[in-house]
Amino acid sequence: MTVCHEHYHALHADMRLALDACAHQLDHSFYAYDLDGLDSHLATLKQAQAKLWFAVKANPVSAVIQSLAAQGFGFDVASPGELNQVLAQGVSPDRILNTGPVKTPAMLREFLQKGVRIFVLESHQQVHDLEAEAKRLDLSVDVLLRVQLPWPKSDDGSINVLGGSDPTPFGLTPEQWLPTEIQFSERLQLRGVHCFQWGNILDADELIANWQGAMPRLAALLDAWQIAEPVVDLGGGLGIPYTGQSDVIDWQQVCTALAQLKQQYNLGECWMELGRYAVGPYGYYVSRVADVKQNQGVTFVVIEGGSQHALRPALTNQAFPVQPLHASEAAPLPVQIHGSLCTGLDCLGKLSLPGDVKRDDWLVFSQAGAYGFTESMPFFLCHSLPAEVTLRGAELTVVRPAAPAASYLA
Repeated sequence: MTVCHEHYHALHADMRLALDACAHQLDHSFYAYDLDGLDSHLATLKQAQAKLWFAVKANPVSAVIQSLAAQGFGFDVASPGELNQVLAQGVSPDRILNTGPVKTPAMLREFLQKGVRIFVLESHQQVHDLEAEAKRLDLSVDVLLRVQLPWPKSDDGSINVLGGSDPTPFGLTPEQWLPTEIQFSERLQLRGVHCFQWGNILDADELIANWQGAMPRLAALLDAWQIAEPVVDLGGGLGIPYTGQSDVIDWQQVCTALAQLKQQYNLGECWMELGRYAVGPYGYYVSRVADVKQNQGVTFVVIEGGSQHALRPALTNQAFPVQPLHASEAAPLPVQIHGSLCTGLDCLGKLSLPGDVKRDDWLVFSQAGAYGFTESMPFFLCHSLPAEVTLRGAELTVVRPAAPAASYLA
């Protein structure tokens, strides 16, 4: 079951005013994060019978991390950079989970030295490396095993961004994680398993079916290790609607399913690592129109920013919803929105805008609070970096100003 919100992407009047003030002050493309909206949303997530972690890759902005920390989230970090950013916000290292397909000995040593004690292991090599580093520092740590399940293709043959039915570098099969294949020293305390192979799902029934399909195989592995009250980390995968979508996943249905899984399989805890579902709807990318032109029957709207600031549409062929900052009553016109890069790949979508869109109008791309600027390619063609601002009440804070290429060129 899904929940339909026809006006899910509509900008309310106060947000329009706030973004308009940002545009006038900055006079440059920018990202804006609605911290009040984020706080309200995060408070509703606490009803889940699960430990919630935030996937920092979705948005590592300091103020966003601070909001999540205040709401009790843990933090899923996959690099020393993410680790140091989270620690810099005053988060205790016991609220940090280390994930990721690459964990070199030096990285593991840094995480251990800075107090992290929970790791998701993706290979036998990572087991050996973590054991060696833990022994070197005379520590014991908790670990989960990342499991990759052979998965049937969907009816339409599609797969998700994590690989779906195809092999990926994430984790190992249950058979490779059996006690007959790998052993652990006393330095590593095996607490459970991690399994996440689905992405941006809007239908709770589909997500729950994935969980139910995975759990028997995960439970068999846990039984082989005889783990009492194990942890099962189901990752994330809860989606938010982009252009052409209007459904919003039913959070209450997700919570009910988690409680049922925990009881059915005698789990100690369920964990989830939320990224876009936690923060995505509370961010906006705003850029000014530089040109509007017709070419071979197509209307092109060219903006000052583009894929160097917001690459996701080009990566996924799925656009952020867009609308003019200033409301218009003009009839909609199909357009292609392109950015400032010298490549046809710099396309933010084939969308509709009011037919009176013109140069110097500002466009607002919503659902951009996750996988926005830090998923992009900011250095290509040596354009300026976008600014980032936070909005809380009537207060606008520039957390990172726009910066020219001279700020990063060697």
